[in-house]
Formats: sequence, structure tokens, C-alpha cells
Amino acid sequence: MQKLDYKIIEPKETANACIIWLHGLGASADDFVPLVPQLQLPLGAEIRFIFPQAPVQPVTLNGGYEMPSWYDIYGLDRDSKQDEPGIRNSEQMLMGLINEQIDLGVPSERIVLAGFSQGGAVVLHTALRFAQKLGGVMVLSSYLPIADFLAEEKNPANSQLPIFIAHGEKDTVVPLLSAELTLQYLQAENYEVDMHLYPMGHEVCLAEISDISQWLQTSLG
Repeated sequence: MQKLDYKIIEPKETANACIIWLHGLGASADDFVPLVPQLQLPLGAEIRFIFPQAPVQPVTLNGGYEMPSWYDIYGLDRDSKQDEPGIRNSEQMLMGLINEQIDLGVPSERIVLAGFSQGGAVVLHTALRFAQKLGGVMVLSSYLPIADFLAEEKNPANSQLPIFIAHGEKDTVVPLLSAELTLQYLQAENYEVDMHLYPMGHEVCLAEISDISQWLQTSLG
């Protein structure tokens, strides 16, 4: 299995929590690094931030052009074919990274997965299937991929997983409907979801950063 390269921000003292944050299609591991100080997390929150880099691969939607991508995308319509093997490959790579952090001494329930757009799809998919209790998952401007498999594949270890969903009401890349359908899928499987909508497009806004900070402080204590 391929191992992920990543950027890492270590806390001043020994890390007792970890946030693994995945970027979107065509982006890089650097994308969300500048957001860390904006979160204004309290002093003494010894959180390790890890920003993995997606592999470079052809993306059908973009004419086969090679770019950083967690899986192939065939189309943006609800009924478009989904790259199940690619999604599952990214799931396995992310699980490997989570297990590395557990082996380094970070308790699984102190590990939060976060992702924007395509990265958000991978972290949500993975968190619901992970076999140890996680601290939470942040899904930013994204959706639940291959949702029809959730009922049979979800892991009871994360049945009470804290889920934060943030989405732009004016998003034309991943339409609001995708987030609403994701909410429906999750609620149908009895997950509790903390959903926030913002008057923005396919992006991150200041109000969202503030809400993320509050949610992280609650989820990680």
C-alpha cells in the first residue's frame, strides 16, 4: 500500500491529540497550513496537525489531466459514476496514517479527521468505517461518497462519532444539495450531525473558522 507524504505541525510539548486534514482536488498539503493559527486554539492544546498530500493521477472530469487527487471523478451529477476502487484506496492510506499516530501514542479518540471537498469525502467515508473510536470528523464543502454502502460497512466503534459539516449556500462545485443528501444518509443511520451553512461558495470563510475552532475545543476537550 502506498504511504502518504505529508506536512506536519508539532505542538510545543508532546502531542496528546492529532488532526489529520485532507486538501481538495488539484490542491496541495500546504493549503490549510495557514489556517492553524487562525483557529486560535487555547495554549496547552498539544495538537499535532498532519496535512497529507494526495497522489498525482489522471482525473477524467478534467480531460484526463494528471493532478493531486484522492480518487478519480467522472462527473458532478448525482447519478455520475463513482470511483469506488480509488475511494477505497485512499481509505486504506488514511487508515494507515491514523494507525501510525496511534502507534506513536496518540489515543484514537483524540484523533480528528478533517477534509475539504474531495478530501472531506475521503475523511467522512473513512471515519465511519474505522474500527477504533475517533475524536470526530470535519466535512467541509463536501459529501458522502458511495453512500449506498454505508449501512453494511459502518463500524459500531464510531456510531457516536462527532460529525461537523460545513457548506456554502452558494457552492456551485459541490452543490448544497450534496450536503443535504449527506445529512439525510447520516441521520438515516442514526448519526448525530452538527451542520453549519454559510453565505459562501466553494471556500472557507471566517465564521466557519470560528465554528471549527469551537467544535474542535468541544470534541477534544
